Amino acid sequence: MSAAATFLTVDAPLAFWARDRPHAIAIDDGTRRLSFAQLADAVAARTAVLSAQHAPATVWVDDTLDLPGRLVDFLGIIASGRSAAVGDPDWPHAVREQVLASIPQAPADLPPPGPETAFYVGFTSGSTGLPKGFQRHHRSWTESFRVCVSEFGQGAATRVLAPGRSSHSLFLFGMLLGLWTGAGVVVQEQFSAGRALDSLAQGHTPCLVAVPSQLLVMLALAARRKLVPMPLVQQIMISGARWMRGRTPELRKLFPNARIIEFYGASETSFIAWTDADADTPPEVVGRPFGNVELDIRDAAVPGGPGLIFVRSPMLFMDYVGGDRDETAALRDGDWLSVRDVGFLDAAGRLCLMGRQKRMIVTQGKNLFPEEVETALAAHPDVLGASVHGVADALRGMQVLAVLDIKPGASLDAAALSACCRTRLEAFKTPRAYFVCVPWPLTASGKADHSMLAGLVAALSRGRIESKLPGCTSGQPLNGEPRSDLHTLIAADPATLRAGHVSNAETPCLLPLR
Repeated sequence: MSAAATFLTVDAPLAFWARDRPHAIAIDDGTRRLSFAQLADAVAARTAVLSAQHAPATVWVDDTLDLPGRLVDFLGIIASGRSAAVGDPDWPHAVREQVLASIPQAPADLPPPGPETAFYVGFTSGSTGLPKGFQRHHRSWTESFRVCVSEFGQGAATRVLAPGRSSHSLFLFGMLLGLWTGAGVVVQEQFSAGRALDSLAQGHTPCLVAVPSQLLVMLALAARRKLVPMPLVQQIMISGARWMRGRTPELRKLFPNARIIEFYGASETSFIAWTDADADTPPEVVGRPFGNVELDIRDAAVPGGPGLIFVRSPMLFMDYVGGDRDETAALRDGDWLSVRDVGFLDAAGRLCLMGRQKRMIVTQGKNLFPEEVETALAAHPDVLGASVHGVADALRGMQVLAVLDIKPGASLDAAALSACCRTRLEAFKTPRAYFVCVPWPLTASGKADHSMLAGLVAALSRGRIESKLPGCTSGQPLNGEPRSDLHTLIAADPATLRAGHVSNAETPCLLPLR
């Protein structure tokens, strides 16, 4: 049994590795390095200060520090028996003030942490516009670390490259995984594909934790630079959004010895299911449940059909903190929990994900999950991202509309996109209209900002969009007689779009594809 398997709290490895390998590098951001001994000393000093100050039960991590400093602060907070709240530096001032005010700050005297002690408050999107705080206890992540190494293999126990902010729970998990195993972690305050590829090529970081958008940028840069394969990479762990499985052969060519793993989970659940990346795996399959996860599909219309996915495992979160619950909140039923995702188990026992219940569109009397259409659109080589929405339609109930992020200089039209969809989807799921959004909006975690895009689509359907970009005029139909009000609002010169002249827009704007 490895030493890591005996650690009962997230901070417990620090003292062990400080004794076992004191001079090994624990954290490296490219300019500052901390050995395990230095890290353990810095964390102990921060813990002593918090205890002496009778700091509150939840302490905000100081986001004015550099990333290694924030990790020290985080670890010092949790080692004192407190919960570390990790905010997003990009929150607007008004949002920040409301979120900060929602966390009680009464002084507290607390015992040392145990497995059930709260240690982390992260934030995810809420429907009210305010981030929604979720709280975890130590065991939820010590179990996650354990099952990660157990099921993904020893590649997960090598030095980790986590190229994202600690406010993104995926990257924070990757950082703490490297400290948990004693292999260490290389971090990036802001993602740099060039520096990431250099680290991977030199074998400094055999394990990469990444979101799909980062991998696509790295693949594009590697192609431009004509980089040779990088055989020293052992493991790539992908989450945060659906991986475009059609790009898996390119990823394997660049990293020929890497085990490429996709895993599915949520802020409230941690791990749920995983699969080895394979271009031939159906897009709806997210994999088999982890060994410590039980699944129950409820409220299916027919036996074996799609229903709400409920999860039971030792990795579930404790509860939400601060603010009011909204319709996106997880559902609890005793030990079971659902984040309102809809799916089913196939004949092989693999979990198949349809999408989030809240995003479901009813069109022509049938249920459509935008995620399925987005995956089909992303299979087109010129599409970098997609966001699918429904708008009111007198004939269909809801009309399906797709907003896209496309490659600069791409020659793309609506007919080609519809043809792409029809090869993969039932006819009613093919979008009736396509728009390009420039610039493409992302959340702090690097995902497509579907909420912002939904707002743009809603404004578009109400006739409130006016474009000031070159080559755009308002009030012109796209193809003679407009098929709906959506097609009367903006017309863009396709040559302008393909030339990339719209890429300097400061505010996201929708441009139609004809």
